[in-house]
Amino acid sequence: MRKNIVISGGSGFIGQELIRTFRKEGHHLYILTRQAADRLTPLSDIHFIQWSQKDLKALSAELPDHIDCIINLSGAPINSGRWTRKRKDLILRSRLQTTDTLIRLIEQAKIKPKLLINASAVGIYGTSDSATFTETSTSENGDFLSHLSYQWEQAARKAEQFGVRTVYARFGIVLGKVGGALPLLNLPYRFFIGGKIASGKQWLSWIHIDDLVRLVVFIIDNQEIKGPVNFTSPNPTTMQLFGKTQAKVMKRPYWLSVPEPIIKIMLGEKSLIVTKGQRVLPQKALNAGFHFHFDTLDAALVDLLKK
Repeated sequence: MRKNIVISGGSGFIGQELIRTFRKEGHHLYILTRQAADRLTPLSDIHFIQWSQKDLKALSAELPDHIDCIINLSGAPINSGRWTRKRKDLILRSRLQTTDTLIRLIEQAKIKPKLLINASAVGIYGTSDSATFTETSTSENGDFLSHLSYQWEQAARKAEQFGVRTVYARFGIVLGKVGGALPLLNLPYRFFIGGKIASGKQWLSWIHIDDLVRLVVFIIDNQEIKGPVNFTSPNPTTMQLFGKTQAKVMKRPYWLSVPEPIIKIMLGEKSLIVTKGQRVLPQKALNAGFHFHFDTLDAALVDLLKK
């Protein structure tokens, strides 16, 4: 059945992959964008809405009365620039402001959307070399990524009071051919200088972009799923094993070691993205019967790195 799907943040890596799949399935898409609508190529099944210059009434007028799903991916990039106080404020504020606008749209809608899928991250659990996290684990553990994800989910949680099924998509490291973390992680190996990053013992909870998109579709079609959902493979790995698997698949050496102090000097507080991690399992997806096409790292990297 054709659905009306609203996406904010559709210009990013994940958003583009979702749009591609939804178009193939014949859904009608409403993309909330900050670009001028007349600069975007008009398409019969995609309605671009420049929402930054519209009040709620004007914005609502461009949306259908009946919305099956809102997917909120909007927010300033986490990986751009050093995490200065100003930059961190922008990263957080951009997410909260967008989410607040969507909540107000939901509040005034006569017919409430059936579902809100709001992006989040496994960083909400904090970092650990020994613990294993599922959706029932305690969240908000002090560092910036944990605080960011927690605040973002709290902002989206207001949709629940209007009877909207709400899912918090806690993304792990997303692997794709042309987007996500993989092209950057591959770069040292392409120059034959790949190797251990920091201790190598830090956990990396990853997911193939195809499985991420399939899980979003699965959630839309399975109305019993709500609350936090971990978007990670059932087989997380350590950074060291990840690097060795990369080297094997790319037929490159694994030899250079980059100590954690050097990474901290280079990246500052943002270094925790690569020097720290968390072992996260997608328990809710597995319990609901979702089947991962790429549940092992070898399979995922062979698929993504093949010529």
